Amino acid sequence: MEYPDAPTPWHSLDTDDTLARLEATLAGLSPDAVEARRTRHGANRLPPPPRTPAWQRFLLQFHNVLIYVLLAAGVITALLGHAIDAGVIFGVVVINAVIGHLQEGRAEQALDAIRGMLSPHALVSRAGARHEIDAEELVPGDIVHLASGDRVPADLRLVDTKNLRIMEAALTGESLAVEKQTAPVAADTALGDRAGMAWSGTLVTYGQARGVVVATGTATELGRISTLLAGVEPLTTPLLRQMAHFGRGLAAAILVLSAAVFAFGVWVRGYAVNDMFLAAVGLAVAAIPEGLPAIMTITLAIGVTRMAHRHAIIRRLPAVETLGAVSVICSDKTGTLTKNEMTVQAMIVTEGVIEVSGSGYAPEGGFSRDGKPLDPDWGFRLRELARTALLCNDADLRETGDEWQLAGDPTEGALLTLAMKAGLDLRQTRDAWPRTDSIPFESEHRFMATLNHDHAGHGFIALKGAPERVLALCARQRGDDGDDALDTGTWQARMETVAAQGMRLLALAVRRDDTATALNFGDIEQGGFTLLAVLGMADPPREEAIRAVAACRAAGIKVKMITGDHAATAQAIGRQLGLDEPVRAMTGADIETIDDVRLREAVEDVDVFARASPEHKLRLVEALQSRGAVTAMTGDGVNDAPALRRADIGVAMGRKGTEAAKEAAGMVLADDNFASIAHAVEEGRTVYGNLRKALVFILPTNAAQAGIVLIAILLGLTLPITPVQILWVNMVTAVTLALALAFEQPDSDVMQRPPRDPGEPLLNRFMLWRIVFVTLFLVAGALGLFLWEFERGMPVEVARTAAVNALVMGEIFYLFNCRRLIMPVIGWSGFFGNRAVLAAIGVLIVLQGLFTFGPLLQALFDTAPLDAATWLKIFAFGAIVYGVVEIEKMVIRHRMPVAY
Repeated sequence: MEYPDAPTPWHSLDTDDTLARLEATLAGLSPDAVEARRTRHGANRLPPPPRTPAWQRFLLQFHNVLIYVLLAAGVITALLGHAIDAGVIFGVVVINAVIGHLQEGRAEQALDAIRGMLSPHALVSRAGARHEIDAEELVPGDIVHLASGDRVPADLRLVDTKNLRIMEAALTGESLAVEKQTAPVAADTALGDRAGMAWSGTLVTYGQARGVVVATGTATELGRISTLLAGVEPLTTPLLRQMAHFGRGLAAAILVLSAAVFAFGVWVRGYAVNDMFLAAVGLAVAAIPEGLPAIMTITLAIGVTRMAHRHAIIRRLPAVETLGAVSVICSDKTGTLTKNEMTVQAMIVTEGVIEVSGSGYAPEGGFSRDGKPLDPDWGFRLRELARTALLCNDADLRETGDEWQLAGDPTEGALLTLAMKAGLDLRQTRDAWPRTDSIPFESEHRFMATLNHDHAGHGFIALKGAPERVLALCARQRGDDGDDALDTGTWQARMETVAAQGMRLLALAVRRDDTATALNFGDIEQGGFTLLAVLGMADPPREEAIRAVAACRAAGIKVKMITGDHAATAQAIGRQLGLDEPVRAMTGADIETIDDVRLREAVEDVDVFARASPEHKLRLVEALQSRGAVTAMTGDGVNDAPALRRADIGVAMGRKGTEAAKEAAGMVLADDNFASIAHAVEEGRTVYGNLRKALVFILPTNAAQAGIVLIAILLGLTLPITPVQILWVNMVTAVTLALALAFEQPDSDVMQRPPRDPGEPLLNRFMLWRIVFVTLFLVAGALGLFLWEFERGMPVEVARTAAVNALVMGEIFYLFNCRRLIMPVIGWSGFFGNRAVLAAIGVLIVLQGLFTFGPLLQALFDTAPLDAATWLKIFAFGAIVYGVVEIEKMVIRHRMPVAY
């Protein structure tokens, strides 16, 4: 597909050049200039694309070969004069269309969700004065003022900043707020590293800034994603492709066979044209599986309900079975495999490295060293370290329900969690050591400091910041035996080891000062601090995600991480998740340098793709699909939406995911838990297995009815079963018996099988053999019983009633066989393990009783009562079908143990 041209690299220009190119000044644009630019560039909004009307989306639900076949069956039934039967068939078609329309009609709302992310207001300077205006009124060249809590209203080139940090996770996948400054960077710098830019739709978490608008509307990075999303065509699912192919083949075969039989009867047998036309119609009605589309829809709907109970919400019905065919999961890192909650995982101290367990903001976890719990004697130093992290901190952490909610910077949230793990109470500690003064974090100084005093007048300065900056201010280090001279070399070596694991480093230090009443930079620059620790922080993988990745790999599903984060961080997470060692990584810059052919080769061996843009994610998904992979893409950010839509199945996070991601996805995880994907795959495989069981059950019935009609025509016999009786059998068995198979539970080994080949036909050789094998038995039994009764001198109505009941009884017993296609169905669990099967059989027995003995149905279907001897033969035939199929299974298990 064509991607939008790259915009002007404003990030590579200094502020003066940027203003000059835009013909703007820091005083702002004049009213005339604003009006001229609005005329040229348009409003700062994403224009809605052409919409497909609701009525047209509804009609498109009928654009399916199987639905055409079903409509043809309804028309034929109506022509035969049976309005009730035709009404039932048309009703099935309409219900199928309504369900599909409701499930699929919301996809185009993804663009609305992206539009909703735009800031509604902006503070700008125009003609030397500040104004608050609607964000839609912004034009390139406007000077915008940003403050903490603002959503950036357009793409800005920053011209001056003060301690500015912006959360860009939804756009780039970066889990931390990004420090911003005004210096230009290289033109080919990755999106997440363009520190001089503020992107539309991102959130200011700290500080202030002023910037000049360089792009609005669709020209922004957010707009480019919207353009990509609008141009991405969602794929049809493997099942729909298979069903469409099967439906076309079935329809063609039925038409050819009916025409051939008609020609044979008229030209060879010399039958009347009208009689042969009705016979050919009967053959067509017999061969069409009227209930199959309904069974497919209902089976998928049951899968949707089951998945909802396991926290996976399906937005498009056919996506259920797609999960069962998934062979590659491309997962976003931040917020999907991880919680998007920074966590202190290591503390470098004078004596070595202390490991910290737990993940996220919940204060659950402990401290260990060399794999052993931390010595209790270390408690005082641990509390001192934790107290410093807590007091030199502007964030707040509160428990809301079963979740911990952070107000502030994610790094500071991790420090608060560390303090709680060490046993400190946030409020009590702050009350005991109130803050007297502070120096906020600034990018040029790269540290934060606070002055705290207890109520007895004892005071100290707490310092945190970049390790190289804090170590330069320290003279000593805290140890078990007191303070020693700082050993910088040892600390550097340990920091390199921890940083190599993908962690970000932050140093903590203190200096005793009982006399100070205020803080200034000179107080800090004089040094004399004692280094307490260097903390290693990361956004670690969820514990359940690690288990889920292992389960997916056991099921033959490859897991690949695609993230906007740095390569080293992503590789470290990949190792913790258990991806193949060595964990190979490729960056967005690497992807830019290779063509599609080389990328198709790379996606096979590389498991981690870092610093990936939306275009890169799309290319990666397309490269995997070009290799025949059925691809799932998980994500939660705006930047994930185009790839979510392009993937075979897009999976969005329900809690922390953006609305754009949810609307572009086919499935939403209500609990944001990667582990739910493994459950969804299991359900998807179960749904596909149950659909195949239904096919193996339904098709012998249709084939047997067609075979009976065909043999009767070829041999010149009276039709053993009439077209309306055929419709009765098709509808009652599909609605009752076949539907019961949709409630089958997963097979015990469903997650030990490899993913099915999406190119595999819907009916494989084994299934075709089973269908032919059972068809022959049903034809023999029903036709044989018809001829038996006919030869006994019974009226044709009695003989036909016996044939119909023989077919139904054979199906009842065959239903038990179909609960397990290869494994034996014996014992209590085999016959009573699915209550839906027993209920369906009970309903069908009642219906057949009415069909045989009810005066109204006797008149409608030309049936007659049967005697006890005939019923005994019918029951014996059903038992023979069950026994023969179980013997066939045993033979197949011994000869071909992996046949299915």
